[in-house]
Amino acid sequence: MESLMPISMTTLALTIMTLPLINNLNPNKWYGALSPKTSMKLAFLVSIPPAMVAMKYYNQSVSANPIIQNMTTMTNTTSITINHYSSLFLPFALLITWSVMKNATWYMPKSPNKQKFMKYLLTFMISMSLLLLAGSMFQLLIGWEAIGMMSFLLINWWFARSKANSASLQAIIYNRIGDIGLILLMSTTLMTNASWSLNQITATHTTNTLIMIGLVLAATGKSAQFFMHMWLPAAMEGPTPVSALLHSSTMVVAGVYLLTQLHPLINSNKALSTCLCLGAATSMYAAMSALTQNDIKKIIAFSTSSQLGLMMVAIGINCPQLAIFHMITHATFKATLFLSAGSIIHTMQDEQDIRKMGNLKTTMPITTTCLTTNGYALTGIPFLSGFYSKDAILETMMYSNLNAWALLMTILATTMTSSYTLRMILYVTTNNPRHKTMLSLAEKSTNQTNPILQLSITTIVTGAIMSTSLTTEMLPPTLPAQMKLTPFITIAMGTYMTMELLNTKIQSKHTLYKLTNQLAYYNMTHRLMPKITLKTSQLLTTQLIDLLWLENMAPNMVNTMSTKLSKTTSYQKGLMKGYLMSLLITLLTLLMITLI
Repeated sequence: MESLMPISMTTLALTIMTLPLINNLNPNKWYGALSPKTSMKLAFLVSIPPAMVAMKYYNQSVSANPIIQNMTTMTNTTSITINHYSSLFLPFALLITWSVMKNATWYMPKSPNKQKFMKYLLTFMISMSLLLLAGSMFQLLIGWEAIGMMSFLLINWWFARSKANSASLQAIIYNRIGDIGLILLMSTTLMTNASWSLNQITATHTTNTLIMIGLVLAATGKSAQFFMHMWLPAAMEGPTPVSALLHSSTMVVAGVYLLTQLHPLINSNKALSTCLCLGAATSMYAAMSALTQNDIKKIIAFSTSSQLGLMMVAIGINCPQLAIFHMITHATFKATLFLSAGSIIHTMQDEQDIRKMGNLKTTMPITTTCLTTNGYALTGIPFLSGFYSKDAILETMMYSNLNAWALLMTILATTMTSSYTLRMILYVTTNNPRHKTMLSLAEKSTNQTNPILQLSITTIVTGAIMSTSLTTEMLPPTLPAQMKLTPFITIAMGTYMTMELLNTKIQSKHTLYKLTNQLAYYNMTHRLMPKITLKTSQLLTTQLIDLLWLENMAPNMVNTMSTKLSKTTSYQKGLMKGYLMSLLITLLTLLMITLI
């Protein structure tokens, strides 16, 4: 029976891949025989048995490896590999995609090319599945590039908008930087191991400097870490269903997932310290930025960047299983937050400013309840999904002997997460209505509420279920009681800070506005860097090309050289009297010779 288990699991994985692919090639209309929603639902159901097996046999990995290229120095194989992490994460990715597709039928009822949009979503999920089930670097590269290409197309879905064009270009350019890291990783591993098989690469435990640089650079670009985070808030220009899928379970987590798969290659103090400090800085800065935002989608987008930093922190403390754990819990509540925000924005006729909302709990009770529940999960309220993963990461950090500044920044980021989440919930759901009086606010469609409800239920139960399979082994309770209460203290501090800010009658000037909205977001990266580039180009063109070559090297140099040459070769010094006297003497001499 055990010998049949790898075959059956691989067959299930192939079925997950082929069901959306068959529908992607299906020429039927919006509601064909095999609709996108139906295929994704079937794929989700098929992915549940491997996840159940993975929860029981957590240390096993199965794969099918047909050879596709055999050379003298290397063997390149394509392999569908099912390990503990991919088996557990894939069902949640498929469930979120299925929910997003159901929500998209309500969110975009009159949008042109609806069938094309659904096929884009399907292709996006196929690319992510290929990345999750890849057993070789070659397959991983295909999935990696495919999700980058599909994110460009989906962010730029409303291509007539200039902001959508700019956002999609930012996404593809910053991801190109991550692609450089992945190519560096692939080339180095090929030279050191003569193979692209992930199992063979990780079995060698090679700690090459170039491999570590490539891994960290690839994860930084793909998962929007600090200094490469600018494309993530800009990606909000796409449709809200795209944001829900992009920010929860597909593209942004690909970099962190790569680090978990190849974690033995960065088992070095320098690499782990880099991941730790980078993740802590990303988490704190993104949380600071979310505090000053008024756009509901931008707040949730910055929270995504902050939670990605927390996943990177889990990698930095040498706990990749906690990074996967938080990746799963984050995917559920983040997709629900985006779908809830999209429901509010669409009902309020594209209004995204939380200051123009209010008292929506009476007109949109289901949406606001789900928004509040998943917001609490984001902050880490006990017994919701976010509590189990965030509490495990913070406690492991306090157990560990690590950088104190990284620990402090992570705790501050957790405090600010509670603050900006509660601020968003209070602005949206409480107080008097601040929206237009002519708006008709109601939840009229099941495709509007059912996806949010099913994901909210998943948020409530995911943490407790996954904690039995993904948490570390039980450690002796050596932490003091006050240290054990640190996560609760951070939530309480964030709540208190929010209440104080909301109850302040005279609003003080935002002294951090330029830092969180301008300095480190646009001016530093999107104005200073292009200015330096353009100034350097101007100097090169004017000083090197125009002044040096076209002026000094050509006309001036020719003039100077011809003048010096004429002075060197000419014997005339301008002495007219001397010339006349010489001429006169010459004539007299010739006359005398003639007469004689």
